[in-house]
Amino acid sequence: MSALRVRYQTLEFAGVDIHIRSLRDNQQFLDVDQVAEKLGISSASWPLFGIVWPSGQVLAHLMFDYEIAGKRILEVGCGIGLASLVLNHRQANITATDYHPEVAAFLSANVLLNAGRSIPFVRTGWGDPQSLLGEFDLIVGSDLLYEHEHVDMLAGFINQHAAPRCAVVLVDPGRGNHARFSKKMISLGYSHSQAAPVTVDYLPQPFRGQVLSYRR
Repeated sequence: MSALRVRYQTLEFAGVDIHIRSLRDNQQFLDVDQVAEKLGISSASWPLFGIVWPSGQVLAHLMFDYEIAGKRILEVGCGIGLASLVLNHRQANITATDYHPEVAAFLSANVLLNAGRSIPFVRTGWGDPQSLLGEFDLIVGSDLLYEHEHVDMLAGFINQHAAPRCAVVLVDPGRGNHARFSKKMISLGYSHSQAAPVTVDYLPQPFRGQVLSYRR
């Protein structure tokens, strides 16, 4: 069984360097003992956690100067965890979650690359009845609405972990499920707004997605 091929890159945030160890590309696959397969993660979707995606970069840039004082923050479906690393650099109270079994190891390695504090991580799925995470004042995520059936699961997971006064910031690249998701969030008592990111000059290609914001 061949080893995973990885790459190292440095992303700049207004003069701050965040170092990332990620998969070399989305063709990498190494499911030792079929752990991911048993969790329902196919070989095609296995590498998606380990790539720095444009939506993740947009979220990380938003979090670089977002108001975080006194907030307990949750990143949902963190993948490679770029936004969590940025928030960790800012000394935020950040907890990261993802369903993929390899995320914890990559996140720990990237924390060390950035000489940061350990980031609490919980491997959990959106359908898990009790994740024991508690409640958060700010919940963030990027490119989460892959499938139609993810809408209710994600909204329920967020609502389960949202404090009575909570802000939610999701970056969606335009997969076609965000309108239904927003309708679901409104039904749960959240206000909703959306807008294109102000600037994406750090991306090599135009970004056609939206920043979805919810509050209650």
